[in-house]
Amino acid sequence: MTKKYLLAIVLMLNVCGHFLFSQDITQPTLPSSRFDDPKMDWWKEARFGMFIHWGLYAVPAGTYNGKKINGIGEWIMNKGKIPVAEYQKYAAQFNPVKYNAEQWVLLAKEAGMKYIIITSKHHDGFAMFKSSDPFNLVDATPFKRDAIKELAAACKKHGMKLGLYYSQAQDWTYPGGAANGGHWDSAQNGSMAKYINQKAVPQIKEILANYGPISVLWFDTPTGMTKVFADTILTVLKKYPSLIYNNRLAPAYGGDLETPEQYIPATGYPGKNWESCMTMNNTWGFKSYDSAWKSTKVLIQNLIEIASKGGNYLLNVGPTSEGLIPDASVTRLKAVGTWLKTNGKSIYGTTASPFAYLSFGRCTRKKDKLYLHVTKWPANGIIKVPLSNKIVSASLLAQPKTKISYKQVGKYLQIQLPKKPVDTIATVLTLQIDGEPHLTVEDPIPSLNKPATASSEKAKDAAASLAFSGNGHRGWIGKEGEKTGWIAVDLGKPASIGSIAMTEAGMFDKNIENFKLEYKEGEEWKTVFEDKTIGAGYFKAFKPVVAQHFRLNIIQSKKTIQLKEIQLYFGED
Repeated sequence: MTKKYLLAIVLMLNVCGHFLFSQDITQPTLPSSRFDDPKMDWWKEARFGMFIHWGLYAVPAGTYNGKKINGIGEWIMNKGKIPVAEYQKYAAQFNPVKYNAEQWVLLAKEAGMKYIIITSKHHDGFAMFKSSDPFNLVDATPFKRDAIKELAAACKKHGMKLGLYYSQAQDWTYPGGAANGGHWDSAQNGSMAKYINQKAVPQIKEILANYGPISVLWFDTPTGMTKVFADTILTVLKKYPSLIYNNRLAPAYGGDLETPEQYIPATGYPGKNWESCMTMNNTWGFKSYDSAWKSTKVLIQNLIEIASKGGNYLLNVGPTSEGLIPDASVTRLKAVGTWLKTNGKSIYGTTASPFAYLSFGRCTRKKDKLYLHVTKWPANGIIKVPLSNKIVSASLLAQPKTKISYKQVGKYLQIQLPKKPVDTIATVLTLQIDGEPHLTVEDPIPSLNKPATASSEKAKDAAASLAFSGNGHRGWIGKEGEKTGWIAVDLGKPASIGSIAMTEAGMFDKNIENFKLEYKEGEEWKTVFEDKTIGAGYFKAFKPVVAQHFRLNIIQSKKTIQLKEIQLYFGED
């Protein structure tokens, strides 16, 4: 997914709520709602939620006519170009008799999650609730039960906030519904205005009126959405002032949330509410052969990193056609929950770290408390924090009676850790300070908003400097067809640089295949390191280098070079 959408693009290149292809990163950003809107208070406290992608696509589970279909599970109809009439036949096979809404909610609670967002209707047009449109779980399947109604009741019973995903633009089985890449069956042809008014708007009214209170309405892939279509939907939403909706309704609206998908922005989105949605394996909807499960360590450290940048983590599960959440997901969720039972104070209700980067891990904040998450245990047992405040107390969160020794050495607060980690994934220290944090590093992100040049630039709104702007939506694009090139930044004065974060144009892009980070010494460019792919959310720490000029040298790219974000971080002395 992304954030602000492309004003000129009608075919939005998405996947699941998920931008499948490159976006035009030169498009301007659009206004979002106020960061401090009171309706967002519970959401900012929550920090961790469950995404559920469940629908008719769980029946084929990634295979059509005996062939595995490339792409994510819920896009099988589009990627396999399955005719409407043939896809609709899956409804007769969809009988999730093992579905137990209460068990799902209790699992989310055990995992430490505070809200659930489930697909009420995905791009295939199939509704998981009783609807006036007959293509729904109650009327078109042998199951005959309303899954959303049961989940809403279980959420209410157990104090879990409920949000609903609704594909407002794409609908591959209703005439006139949009389809990314275009229609492939004449049965899909029709008026999009008619689809919006006769299906999308009535169904949005149904889910808001019949399953409330709904806390979040999660739109997706605004393919073909005009301002007129969006305004029609917003007329319905205005009746629900406490409802949160995301930034994917239409290009003309920013919504309440930024929604980076499958990656964590290098600097987060300061001053905005944002939520990274991510899968546990490589797919959202269930695919029987996707076993590329992320480790519990990765999931917990993702949660920490997202919270340290002021965001929420929306972690996905893709139930089977029987109505079961895969065992691999269950095991991992329970493990995350175990970690949160001990360390939850360092996540829930916290705000972004005052530090742009810490070599040993991440930091979250809650008023006068800093929670230091040590994920890289130093060989000498000492971590360095660029802080000069008076320290009221320092202790282990998991063992509050265990005091931690510390001392100020130059511009760093040096903290002596125990001999061994309390937790090998992330040991959390609670540092209570006096007053606002006083940072001793003058410029923690020396590259931010600094002048930059490049081997070529597609246009002024794709200039090199945009990659260092911290905008997160706009970046550098080389001239059309340029597959080798460079982008350089002038820090203004020599600075110690010890790590770099980068993101290509789209969350699924991995076009760059070979590159070097270089620094200038005299008139010569010297290599810091060389690597292969960048993709989304690339990060690498290295031995600090002191220089004023740094350059990313792209040796090989499959397509025209596009980099949405590049930031260089200070390196410890």
